[in-house]
Parts: sequence; structure tokens; C-alpha cells
Amino acid sequence: MTTSLSPRTAPASRRRPSSSGMSPLARKRLSRAALNTAGVLVFLFATFPVYWMVSTALKTNDQIFTTDFIPIPREITFEHVERILTEGVAGNSIWVYMRNSAIVALGTVLIGAVFALLAATAIARFRFRGRTSFLILLLVVQMIPAEALLIPLFLNVRRLGLYDNLLGLIVINVGLTLPFGVWMLRTFVAAVPKSLEEAAWIDGASRFTTFWRVLFPLVAPGLVATSIFSFITAWNELIFALILMSESSGYTMPVALQFFFGQRGVDWGAIMAGSTMMTIPVVVFFLLVQRRMVSGLVAGAVKG
Repeated sequence: MTTSLSPRTAPASRRRPSSSGMSPLARKRLSRAALNTAGVLVFLFATFPVYWMVSTALKTNDQIFTTDFIPIPREITFEHVERILTEGVAGNSIWVYMRNSAIVALGTVLIGAVFALLAATAIARFRFRGRTSFLILLLVVQMIPAEALLIPLFLNVRRLGLYDNLLGLIVINVGLTLPFGVWMLRTFVAAVPKSLEEAAWIDGASRFTTFWRVLFPLVAPGLVATSIFSFITAWNELIFALILMSESSGYTMPVALQFFFGQRGVDWGAIMAGSTMMTIPVVVFFLLVQRRMVSGLVAGAVKG
């Protein structure tokens, strides 16, 4: 007489362990734990230099120049921060260099955003001869090292009367960041259906109204993402700020930090304190626009 499996015992016979001896649930948990561990390691690897910079700024000179590994300051001091705030750098207050960096970075973001958005809109919405070649040229220009353009850009800036002028630095940084901004914003503009603009035209909206009320709000996340790239590039720029400025009052923060490197030694405490102060505006800028930045990067990666 043959026996048949009951409905309750049949599913149990199918839940056999795999060849590795692990159930699917255990493999899922192990995979999740491995991903979390990898994420924590990447986070520590990325944030450790920042932590070391801040901790060094709060250490005494004895702790900085010792050969022992001191991950946590044994004695916290603010003498390095007070010194650069009170004594300044190269005869100027540290706030002069911070102001110059802010002017250059914000000017680069504002001017670059306008030109990048208009150029990206023209490339995405109009079909003209040489359009593909122009896009390839943008990538080629982006791959050229800035140091290779140092001499011709210096001659052009001096010819235009912008030498020793913050406006010259802004123009240079706009030129360096504009190709990336145009290329990235093009994907956002192309992802917006043209039917939305046509519907606005039918309702009687002008081209400028359509651009400002329909297109601009939809590409704003991408504009924020490109603005962050432009801000960081202009804020950290060193070579052109050093070459195009002859007066110390026109230097930016990266150039001001170079004065702590001397022939007899390096003032690491002051360098780390100044670098910490220089990092704070970037962190604040990130906190203000982080939501739009994430949505903009994700949208730019999916749509195109």
C-alpha cells in the first residue's frame, strides 16, 4: 500500500539547506552584515583624515611632534586657533582670506550656474550642426590639466586687465568648472518632457516664463549638484590664486596656508587649525543643500 505525503509535511521536505549548508535567510543576513561592514570601513577611511586634522588642531606642540601615536588628544588646547585669529597670516587677518575665498567661490557658482543652464538648455532642446562635436569637445576640455593652461590663461588675464583682481579668479574658475556643469545639466534638461513647455506655450506663456516657471524648477536639483562641484573646486583652488595675485590681501585661504611652511620647519598646528576653519563653510554648504544634492545626483544617474 502506497502512502502519500500530507500537505503539512510536503513543504518541509522542500526546505532543504543548500549545498553550502546555509539557508537563504542566513545567506541574506550574512550578505547584509558584509555590506554594513564594508560601509563602516569606507566611512572610517573617508572621515579619518578629517578627524586627524581637527584633533591635530586641538593638540599641543609636544603631542604633534612626538613619535608616539596619539589618536585622542591628551590635552586639548585652542592656542593654534587663537594664534591665527589674533596674529593673522602674512600681515592680514585670517578673515580677509576667508572673505576672498567666499567671493571667488560664490561668484563662480552664480556665474557658472547661469551660463551652464543656458548652454545645457540650448544643447538639449535645439538640434544644430556640430552639436555632437561640441559635446565631445566639452569632455576633452575637462580632461586637460589646469596646469597646462596656466601660461595662456595668465597672459589673457593680464591682457584683459584682470591681473591681481578677484574677478580674474572668478573668470578662471568659471572656465574650469563650466564644461562639467554643461555636460551634467544637459541630462536634466533632456529628461524634462518638451510637452510641458508646449502646454505652457499653448496657455499663452512666453519663452522666458516657460523657462522660469516650468523648466527651471524641474532642473533645480541638477543645478544644485553642479553648483556644489563648482563651489568646492573654486574654494580649494590654489595654483591660479597664487599666480594671479601679487598682493597678499588678495590671496585666498589655500594660499594663506602656504605661509605656515617655512625653511626651518612646518607649523602643523596652525595649518590644521586653518584647514579646520576652511572646512567649516563647505560643511555648512553641504548641510544646507544635501537633500537637493542627493536627489539631483540620483536623477542625473537614472535619466539621460
